Amino acid sequence: MPLCLLVCSLLSPSIVVAATTTNADSIPPLRPPRAELPPSFWEEHGTSVVLGGIALLGLICIAVWWLSRKRPQVVAPPEVQAREALELLRNQPEDGALLSRVSQILRRYLVQAFELPPDELTTTEFCALIADAQKIGPQFAASVSEFLHLCDQRKFAPPPNSQPFGGVEQALNLLDLGEGRRAELRRAEQPTEAHKR
Repeated sequence: MPLCLLVCSLLSPSIVVAATTTNADSIPPLRPPRAELPPSFWEEHGTSVVLGGIALLGLICIAVWWLSRKRPQVVAPPEVQAREALELLRNQPEDGALLSRVSQILRRYLVQAFELPPDELTTTEFCALIADAQKIGPQFAASVSEFLHLCDQRKFAPPPNSQPFGGVEQALNLLDLGEGRRAELRRAEQPTEAHKR
């Protein structure tokens, strides 16, 4: 007991009893009641956040698939490929390597444009193949064969002090002749298609 209560109890025991009973039995004043707790963010929006996250993940997956899918390659026609490759060689010095590259470009054009088998053939074998191909025609086949044989001569046994052969220009001219031949073939096929209808 505190000292003051001890002194008071000696003096007046009734005061002490009243003082201790009022303090021990009395209810402290109550605070005002709190308002109802509002729902948390997750309680209120949890379902929407989860569904939105799944939808966003789905959109990301679709976007990744769309951007990484294989697209069909746009392949340039054989005459365009050959012309572009020859134009890159136009201003280079004419040597065996250049003539070899020119003849390769012309061969690849002929194989693709006239649907020839893509076999690795010697110049003689290739010339025999184009001479037998009806689509190419005898005149065009003869011009190409002569050009390829001259390229081989210049590549492997160039004449001393000779003038430039003009291989790129001649190949471009042969390319124009080849496109003229293909145009003739297309014109020849059109009447037969009209009769079929």
